[in-house]
Amino acid sequence: MTSTLSAPCDPFASHPPLIKTLGRQETKPVRVGNVVVGGGAPIVVQSMTNTDTADVDATVAQVAALAQAGSELVRITVDRDESAAAVPKVRERLDRLGIDVPLVGDFHYIGHKLLADHPACAEALAKFRINPGNVGFKEKRDRQFGEIIEIAMRHDKAVRIGVNWGSLDQELLTGLMDENAANGSPLSADEVMREAIVRSALLSAGEAERLGMSKDKIILSAKVSEVQQLIAVYADLAARGDYALHLGLTEAGMGTKGIVASSAALSILLQQGIGDTIRISLTPEPGGDRTREVQVAQELLQVMGFRSFVPIVAACPGCGRTTSTVFQELASKIQGQLRENMPLWREKYPGVADLKVAVMGCIVNGPGESKHADIGISLPGTGETPAAPVFIDGKKAVTLRGENIAEEFESLVHTYVENRFGEKVDAAQ
Repeated sequence: MTSTLSAPCDPFASHPPLIKTLGRQETKPVRVGNVVVGGGAPIVVQSMTNTDTADVDATVAQVAALAQAGSELVRITVDRDESAAAVPKVRERLDRLGIDVPLVGDFHYIGHKLLADHPACAEALAKFRINPGNVGFKEKRDRQFGEIIEIAMRHDKAVRIGVNWGSLDQELLTGLMDENAANGSPLSADEVMREAIVRSALLSAGEAERLGMSKDKIILSAKVSEVQQLIAVYADLAARGDYALHLGLTEAGMGTKGIVASSAALSILLQQGIGDTIRISLTPEPGGDRTREVQVAQELLQVMGFRSFVPIVAACPGCGRTTSTVFQELASKIQGQLRENMPLWREKYPGVADLKVAVMGCIVNGPGESKHADIGISLPGTGETPAAPVFIDGKKAVTLRGENIAEEFESLVHTYVENRFGEKVDAAQ
């Protein structure tokens, strides 16, 4: 029998790359205090406090912690007179501490009244967040929305028009459902819901522009809590306008569930070039650290190659060859020290966020992975010679032995940072 195969098959010969990174969608740049959102600017990380804003001490402390962790915008709740009166005090205290992170006011139901009654609050904020689903109802809605927009323009502030499917404009949704029911080829309930979310955002943005606000003062968001719904909503919203977009999966949940769900949704949208600023909305564990959501947002952007925040530590997951916990402890310690040092290093050593460190646990992948890093160590696995070669810039530099391997490697990392990135500073001067 004659073979029909004339040559070995190359499975990749006629196929495009499996993953294609799309260019960022062109959006209007919006200045929020000292931060630019959209217009090709780096994707901005933001977070939100969960303190009572009227408690100035607690709010200042949490804003400072979030800013120190890397949140470039911080949203605070402004829900009553006491919190509105506290906003300028919070801003003043932060300024005295040298923390210039822009504050975003989160307004619901009575935002128009609070901003009118507390002009110092309006001035202290860099942006107002408006939810068109609860800015007002029936005949009051347009008037109260217009009052907030006029105050924002008077104080030269940006706004985020943030639609949330948990507080969607019911009048708009009901109208679309009625239209859909009369349609010969009706859409599904999910499709009607998505259209209502997108239309609410675009109609509100259009109304803001009609009132005189320029497009470079408007950011849109359209949040839902289901991953596939979020991807579909933002894809549609991005296709129908060039407003700067804030991404976030609302009510993402706690722990790994919240991290996985948010990362799954946002990574797909970011890969498609959609999104100018992000928040990972994690429910903190009881007594948990609010800054965790900032760290997750940074790590998401960094592993996808969009930005660099903290040096990356590559470490193996461990196996039967690595029954010792030494490499795990060292990897954790090095990662913690790098993150702890970054506030100082970011100013002192430009470019240090691109540093790659490897902490490996045995001879199988240890030397190879360490060579790929800027500086890496291959610790001995079970039954291996108790020696740990260190590779710097792809070459073996030294072999560490004894009980102080961890401390010696930590010192080598610090010395490497000083020598490599300190030289850049000296050359620039």
